[in-house]
Amino acid sequence: MDASRFGSRHGFPLDPANLTRRFRRLLDRTRLSRIRFHGLCHSTATLLLEQGVELVVIKELLGHAHIGVTATVYAHVRLRLQRQAIDTLDSALGPADDDGDETSASAAVR
Repeated sequence: MDASRFGSRHGFPLDPANLTRRFRRLLDRTRLSRIRFHGLCHSTATLLLEQGVELVVIKELLGHAHIGVTATVYAHVRLRLQRQAIDTLDSALGPADDDGDETSASAAVR
């Protein structure tokens, strides 16, 4: 997320260095682990994806110009969610045949 999208109390764009400094002070004061400010953006997008929010909505919230950027950055999350969906389907369809043949949904995508 671009710090210039936020305004100062005087209406000017925030200086990213000042934002980082204030964010670090806040983390220190609250004794939270140090993370980059951008990490909040990444965590938010990941949580939204995991809750089923459409990629195009997340793209707009993050301010990405093209959905391809959002899709590329969060591809690992989407792949994990797809794997979970396949595992869920696999469980619903039942175990493999007794003769050892894999007939499950997960076998089809391996």
